[in-house]
Amino acid sequence: DEWVPYIQGTELQDDPMAPISTQAHDLLRQHGDHTPIGWLHRDQRYVEKLATPDVSIADLIGDIDPIKAANEKLAFSDERVIHFGLIPRAHRSIFVINELPDLQPRIQVALFNILQEGDIQIRGFKTRLELDIHFVFTANPEDYTNRGSIITPLKDRIDAQILTHYPEDPEISKRITLQESRISAAASAMVKVPVLVHDILEQVAFEARESEYVDPKSGVSARLTISAYESLVSTVERRLLLNGETTGSARINDFWGVVPSITGKVELVYEGEQEGPYQVALHFMHKAIRQQFLVHFPNPEKLNRGRDKDPYGTILAWFSAGNDLALLGSDTEASFAEKLRSVAGLEDFVRQQGIDRSSELAYMELVLHGLAEFQQIGKDLVGNQLTFKDDLADALQDLEDEDEE
Repeated sequence: DEWVPYIQGTELQDDPMAPISTQAHDLLRQHGDHTPIGWLHRDQRYVEKLATPDVSIADLIGDIDPIKAANEKLAFSDERVIHFGLIPRAHRSIFVINELPDLQPRIQVALFNILQEGDIQIRGFKTRLELDIHFVFTANPEDYTNRGSIITPLKDRIDAQILTHYPEDPEISKRITLQESRISAAASAMVKVPVLVHDILEQVAFEARESEYVDPKSGVSARLTISAYESLVSTVERRLLLNGETTGSARINDFWGVVPSITGKVELVYEGEQEGPYQVALHFMHKAIRQQFLVHFPNPEKLNRGRDKDPYGTILAWFSAGNDLALLGSDTEASFAEKLRSVAGLEDFVRQQGIDRSSELAYMELVLHGLAEFQQIGKDLVGNQLTFKDDLADALQDLEDEDEE
């Protein structure tokens, strides 16, 4: 229900038709049908607690409040001296304990009666409260951390165990990323992230999960893509502000700003540590680009160049003629588009694939990165400048320059 009634002035938000606390019964005896009623919205009926080793029984269930007893001149034998913890106060709500194994075993034992019999004991008071609570517990696999475990009797009292997994479908992964990422309204208005660029970003996480460099016990959570998406938008927003532009699109070249989000979200095994976090992050990006390139374009390594016309021929010939393309991380939108269109055959090739005009720049950039990944052309990254060129033509030119000298 969106709204539920409760007796005003009660700590446990008692149901007027089924009160459970002494306080509620006293109010009903005192006021009868005129007992003040309040309304509780469902947004307020959710209580969450992060389990930490210092959480006490008093925090969760309650304890005697000596200050309350002194102020109200109550004996310690009076139930009114009880200060209820989070669980009783979550009556008629959903109560979530995150990272359950971090709770000390003696605290986990204290949950037995609440889950099974529905009564609680506080400092000798056997107070039976018919609590209406839906408990939810979360925990990582036990081999993920060494901080603690869920004791077996408590497991036995939990009705169902749901095992979750990482998104297996990139589309679901994208929806999670868009739902959970925190992008300001101003940034959303300024920055457009093409579907292709977002696909590459999600593919990075899929490649990381399958990588031999990453500890499979730790895995790669959805937080990687969420953080990476936020960093990507931030990188584009920064570029636009520095260039004095009001709107712009994310590029593959903007992924330099995503690297910190990757290095901080993966736990490497020995081989990964030897490579270094930065190189491992680049490795994931290269594999993601390669994978997305094959989704949209033919594999340049499997073309029968004797029979079929090479669809990349004009592009490769442009680089073979000694031309190169230098893309700066700070290029304006107009400069970036002009540079890509200067590569002979690149724009025509993308249009022949039926790519939408609004996204063609992203696909043109993907073609260059893909050809570099398949070693059809060279790619050098120096600072914030990415240069595409023909390595053989460049080497021959260097030899000619040496001969002239």
